[in-house]
Amino acid sequence: MFFRKAAPTGPVDFLLVGLGNPGKKYEGTRHNAGFMVLEALAELGGTRINRSKFKALCGEAVIGGKKVLLMMPQTFMNNSGEAVREALSFYKLPPERCLVVCDDITLPVGTVRLRRKGSDGGQRGMRSIITLCGSEQFPRIKVGVGQKPHPDYDLAAWVLSRFPENEKAPLREAVSNAVEAAQLIVQGEMDIAMNRYSK
Repeated sequence: MFFRKAAPTGPVDFLLVGLGNPGKKYEGTRHNAGFMVLEALAELGGTRINRSKFKALCGEAVIGGKKVLLMMPQTFMNNSGEAVREALSFYKLPPERCLVVCDDITLPVGTVRLRRKGSDGGQRGMRSIITLCGSEQFPRIKVGVGQKPHPDYDLAAWVLSRFPENEKAPLREAVSNAVEAAQLIVQGEMDIAMNRYSK
């Protein structure tokens, strides 16, 4: 939609951070919805997130004329703020220019919710970012991964479980919507993104 294929030049204007856990054993789990969105973004933009920097795997893209650093922290979810803090400090960017994409267990699979800022909502990667960066001013895209089957179900087991076949189509739709919303937000079009994609 907004990607330009030309090689990015100049300073980084925006950070786009997807949250998840590194390693093959966590691929495709509910907690890795943020990684899924970043990987889809990179594929759409014809770029790769494969350079190690800021305790993250990074790639660069140009979205609507803005140079964007795509980041997938490799610190495990609970320490995601370490990578974000390093990158924000290096590029001297405010939290408002760091979009975080994460999973949300309160939203049904297939839904996306956008927020301009706010508390961590119980998401531990978001909590780490807010705590270490000292701000709640991060815009975010929350990808629904479904509630626990029953209240006694172990939360860690739930977020580290994989999506069954019947949830894969709505998940793909949510990832696609998150990709489009992310591009709008980088463009400064949060209102349009919220009206179009936020449930």
